[in-house]
Amino acid sequence: MTARTRAETWSWSARALADVRPWLRRMANFGTERYPPAVARRLKILNVVCYLIAFFTAAYAVQHIFVDRSTWAPVILINLALAAIALLVPFLHRFNELAGGLTIAGAELVALFVLTAYVGHSSGIHIQYVAYAATPFVVLGLGRIWLIAALVIIALVLHTAAWFLFADAHALIKASAFDLNSLYVTAAVTTFGVIAATVYYAFHLAERAEAETDALLHNVLPDSIADRLKADPGATIADTFEEASVLFADLKGFVPLAKTLGAAATVEFLNKLMTEFDQLAERHRVEKIKTIGDAYMVACGVPKPDPDHALRLTHMGLDMLAAIEVASAEAGMPLSIRIGMASGPVMAGVIGAKRLTYDVWGDTVNLAARLENRGEPGRIHVSDHTRKLLEGTYVLERRGPLDLKGFGVEQTWYLVGPHGSAATRVAACATDLTPSRP
Repeated sequence: MTARTRAETWSWSARALADVRPWLRRMANFGTERYPPAVARRLKILNVVCYLIAFFTAAYAVQHIFVDRSTWAPVILINLALAAIALLVPFLHRFNELAGGLTIAGAELVALFVLTAYVGHSSGIHIQYVAYAATPFVVLGLGRIWLIAALVIIALVLHTAAWFLFADAHALIKASAFDLNSLYVTAAVTTFGVIAATVYYAFHLAERAEAETDALLHNVLPDSIADRLKADPGATIADTFEEASVLFADLKGFVPLAKTLGAAATVEFLNKLMTEFDQLAERHRVEKIKTIGDAYMVACGVPKPDPDHALRLTHMGLDMLAAIEVASAEAGMPLSIRIGMASGPVMAGVIGAKRLTYDVWGDTVNLAARLENRGEPGRIHVSDHTRKLLEGTYVLERRGPLDLKGFGVEQTWYLVGPHGSAATRVAACATDLTPSRP
């Protein structure tokens, strides 16, 4: 076979698999739609097991039809009946989650025992009880351990009884050595095939579920924090950072807009705007902390220290101002945001047991909130410490001393723009697009 022929064959096989895969997925999902994810996963595994049982038992029946239809008639009928019952299982899920599993479990227990009685234990049919004993764990889940134990014990008893009761001399069908050898090979292939396919599919579903859970956890928490929780789920996550920056932004003109748009359009608009802010946070490698209605909170320097925390967060704020101008034009209404930003020591950690939240707190956080509240729309209002960190990079305009609740009189500043020769450093920081999460 030439390289070109092999490539064409591979291409055809890939296309054929791509065409078949959606059908296989639908077959595995059949009857599982109304169940919660954990139950649906088990029922998908059961469906796959039943399709394998139907395939192998139908193959048994066809094999014996061509060997000797009259002699093997009972075996043919039992296999066809078992194949039909296996194909019926996905339809039984509409009654409850156990109906299909218990039906095929009972049918298999009886069918394997009767088949062994017909052809004798040298046929190896009874070794399929080994595969039977493995499947309840992945099909029923560990929550029904007593039911699983009962099925496994019954399978073991019937396997042992079949060996001692159905010696070849007492078999109802007198099969030749060749036929018995063929049956044994077929039984072995079936046993290995069912166990391998069941375990593979179970692990495939488990790994996919783990990947989905992992992605969700990393969407909720910073990567490093999520990894720490996965390594030690019971650990208390609490850290102190000597230097970080915190930014609060609050949307002005949102209430009139909400009244004009209505609930659905308001949520759509807010979701679009916050999603854009999230993308900016990824771009500037700063950490989104939370949204509260139309307010947005972000920090830099947590959960990992960053010497450019003030610079990164400042450029994030400038991009937010630009984004709100675009959103205002699209909405056809005057919208703006007030931004407050402060730098200094913060504490950060994971709060909650069921709905985990990564949050920051401390005087720096409170000061940023006060600055946002006392700022002007369309401007970035910064603390004196932040001003010192930005000095030489940004031009700042003195706001004057303000009496801030909980802080007394504070000197505050408004950001004007990049400082001449320092614009290069600002641009370099802004164009560092390495994301904070993969």
